[in-house]
Amino acid sequence: MRETPRSQGTAGDAEPVLPQPRPGCALAHTTGASGSGSPHRSDGRPPQTPRGARYTDRHGGPGTTPPVPGPPTVHSPSAPRALFPALLTPLALIALLALCTWQIAAHGPLRTYDERLGRAIAGSALPSPVAEFLADLGNTAVAVPVLAVALGWAAWCARRAAEPRWWLPPLAAAVAMAAVPALVVPFKALIDRPGPPGPLAGETGFFPSGHAATAAVAYGAAALLLHPLLRPRLRRPLLVAVSVLNLAVAAGLVRRGYHWPLDTVASWCLSGPLLWTVLGISRLGHNGRSDP
Repeated sequence: MRETPRSQGTAGDAEPVLPQPRPGCALAHTTGASGSGSPHRSDGRPPQTPRGARYTDRHGGPGTTPPVPGPPTVHSPSAPRALFPALLTPLALIALLALCTWQIAAHGPLRTYDERLGRAIAGSALPSPVAEFLADLGNTAVAVPVLAVALGWAAWCARRAAEPRWWLPPLAAAVAMAAVPALVVPFKALIDRPGPPGPLAGETGFFPSGHAATAAVAYGAAALLLHPLLRPRLRRPLLVAVSVLNLAVAAGLVRRGYHWPLDTVASWCLSGPLLWTVLGISRLGHNGRSDP
């Protein structure tokens, strides 16, 4: 009688014997690395796992159907984060204004250097008629009409574009201009700084400069109103021209002996938060337009 192979077992065997690998054959029944006992399974998954149920990517990522993107991006509310960098500029200007005010009121070393620089500029080669003309650009009779024209043009364009809050940016610029004397006059009375040698020598109340603040807010607000109405290639030159214009006004005021240099710097620091407010309100007004 033919002998029964050991691999098939006999009736008296207590345990079945697993098939043994044969030389030269693939290990088709090798146990998985995790010890699950499933052929070709290293992660313990049952065979014939549906493709939609596979999670071979990182946690939270989709399956392995190509292409395999990364985990889904979760957009958290970022309004507070975006607001903080925007507040850095007005906060820095307020801090600089506080520093200048402290140095002028306490007769600090910064005031000494400021007066030396003022005397040097007053004795510069800039012709007096030119300096007088530049200083006059800060007069309310010159700067405010320029702002009024910009207000009217911006309001007309926004109204024509059917923007629901067309009146908001012009109103913000007008309020900022009205706030200039309300802020400058108390400062002048509080610090009561004497003026430089010149036409107004012997008088007090020169810190900060009302002319410099008027020019900064009037021309700056006009530029902010006209900026979205111009062609893109004209927007940057407009901002540069306004910056140069304000520097020229300050140079004319110091050259003619109407103000010290820090008087004009303090005016810019005072005008900066006003212009920042106008910019924010202008964006709010333009974002409310009805057209797509």
